[in-house]
Amino acid sequence: MTDTLLFTNIDEPGLNTIDVYLARGGYEQLGRALKMEREDLITELSGSGLRGRGGAGFPMGRKASFIPKGDMQKYVVCNADESEPGTFKDRELIQKNPHQLIEGLIIAAYAIDATINYIYIRGEYDQQADILDAAIAEARERGFLGEKILGSDFSVQLELSRGAGAYICGEETGLLDSLEGKRGNPRLKPPFPANEGLFNGPTLINNVETLSAIPSIIKLGAEGYAAIGVKDSSGTKLVSISGNVERPGNYEIELGTSSRELIYDLAGGPVDGRAIKCWFPGGSSTPVLTADDLDIGYDYDSIAAAGSMLGSGAIIVVDETQSVVELAYKLAKFYSHESCGKCTPCREGTAWTFHMVERIKEGTATPMDLDIMAAVQEQIIGHCLCVLGDAMAMPIGSLIAKFRDEFEAEIETNRNERERKLAEEFAAAEVEIEGISA
Repeated sequence: MTDTLLFTNIDEPGLNTIDVYLARGGYEQLGRALKMEREDLITELSGSGLRGRGGAGFPMGRKASFIPKGDMQKYVVCNADESEPGTFKDRELIQKNPHQLIEGLIIAAYAIDATINYIYIRGEYDQQADILDAAIAEARERGFLGEKILGSDFSVQLELSRGAGAYICGEETGLLDSLEGKRGNPRLKPPFPANEGLFNGPTLINNVETLSAIPSIIKLGAEGYAAIGVKDSSGTKLVSISGNVERPGNYEIELGTSSRELIYDLAGGPVDGRAIKCWFPGGSSTPVLTADDLDIGYDYDSIAAAGSMLGSGAIIVVDETQSVVELAYKLAKFYSHESCGKCTPCREGTAWTFHMVERIKEGTATPMDLDIMAAVQEQIIGHCLCVLGDAMAMPIGSLIAKFRDEFEAEIETNRNERERKLAEEFAAAEVEIEGISA
């Protein structure tokens, strides 16, 4: 594994303050970037191969190149609405090294000539929001934000906006609506945010980890950064590992590292030597993989070839003691609750899936319900305004496909248990009636 980039000095006391950050070379890369032509800077970002770390994995430099030239107001928006179950890496970056994010965001803003910019943070991240507020104030006081920063002709503003806890606002267009003071609903695309985003202006949206990686790209150069990792998956990646492991936490790894190494060597594997039943490679919204997939490389293409997605980089490990029905129940409950209800496939599909899994738990389901539930997932995927519906359908569909026998066994067990209880209640009622008759 390569040396850390994002987590360099991450546990140093006071790194969240500007004095310590400056002492460790902070904002030096911003000074270098401001001396570059904007087109050269975007070329550098593109050449690094950095892909978006929020979920979709779209090349960051290419995304920046889509922003039109001209005198119109342009924006950079940082998506810090980290709400994907199992994902907690951005929280640590914000809490321990907020200036790295701010420096990366300002460089991105300069690249596309965006003078007004925002960080939209998850509503539950009160402590992290306070830390960011203080860091933004420090950067402004030291001349890294404001008019003609560092003696250049570039003026830049940055504001922090706090969400209110809605998962849907992690979707980029729902986030934009929330920033504009509206209800956070996803928008129909096209137009895409690069052309018509915040307040109808061209908008570059990236998450915390993506923007935080930019200073390292400027420092190492495009070729130096691209040399880390594997083809089409360059650089390092922050991975949040949770679930049934000995050492859950955030780890910075070189893309292409064996998934087995991440789960067993870094996180210690399941407790008490238990076997792995399945694992989510990129957060709760990705199709599950099994223990047979542990030796694949942890990178975008390898995970995709195995039938899943790298997503947000959150590995959730599920060991052999866990019920897949209970897992499906929790997934369906979460996504049906978080659906904004704007489009029918997501609104109805998530709700019906939740009710069908409830039937399994209650003992009223039949094996035919599994066929219906699997068909519902297929009808959801690709038919929603945003990916929230897919985020439930992909993992649940994969659970049914890979663990159908376990679903069927639990259906039979729960039905038998329900019938036993009903028989006992009926027998008790008969005794009570006979007693009354006597």
